[in-house]
Amino acid sequence: MSGASPGPELAAAPCDFLLNGRVRLVQPDGGYRAAIDPVFLAAITDARDGDRVLDVGTGTGAAALCLAARVAGASVVGLEQRADAAAFARRNVVLNDLVERVRVVEGDLLAPPPELRPGSFDRVMMNPPYLRADGASPPPDPWKAAANVEGAARLPDWLRFAEAMLKPRGMVTLVHRADRIDDILDALRGRFGGLVLVPLWPKAGQEAKRVLVAARKGARGPARLTAGVTVHGADGAYTVEAERILRGAGALAL
Repeated sequence: MSGASPGPELAAAPCDFLLNGRVRLVQPDGGYRAAIDPVFLAAITDARDGDRVLDVGTGTGAAALCLAARVAGASVVGLEQRADAAAFARRNVVLNDLVERVRVVEGDLLAPPPELRPGSFDRVMMNPPYLRADGASPPPDPWKAAANVEGAARLPDWLRFAEAMLKPRGMVTLVHRADRIDDILDALRGRFGGLVLVPLWPKAGQEAKRVLVAARKGARGPARLTAGVTVHGADGAYTVEAERILRGAGALAL
């Protein structure tokens, strides 16, 4: 990022904290705000020292920064279509002193910028819009609309892009709504294998609303459904396992 001062929206935006303060995140006041989903996404992305990771639809950079904070030897590129979101993400990279390992690229996955070379990433992670374009009314706020409802790029497009960007046998990870598992499986079929599904249970005995997915490019083999993670106890507080991930920066072993 250049040495220019941030714009008034960036300067006035409140700062949130992830991973018990290890990651500081400036987000738009009153607009779209990242919550726990990108933290879980970073946790299931099993990057190693030396890995190159692409975060598709990085938004304000939450998942990219959480991954970089956990894996000190990994480098992350965040792709973001919206200029305003990319500006927040770049500000957050500087705020977290990660300019040497995290870079934000502005562009569209349907027409990737030339600096994103196909086959050059060890891992691709993503938090695609949760709602189908033909099945939801976009919220009036354009940022929330882009984050929540599919635009020109549909879920299969996101996963085709991941396949193109990954090295052979590279891994894709994503967080999505549990009620879109059918769509996810359809989009992965023929491209990825070794599928692992990790349900996120809001509380014990409640249906999963979110699911984490990991799959390997070009792999073959059966899918696995793990025991998942229960996020809250009966008292509403985070469970021990959720605390380990959301505040302790723990990884989710597959």
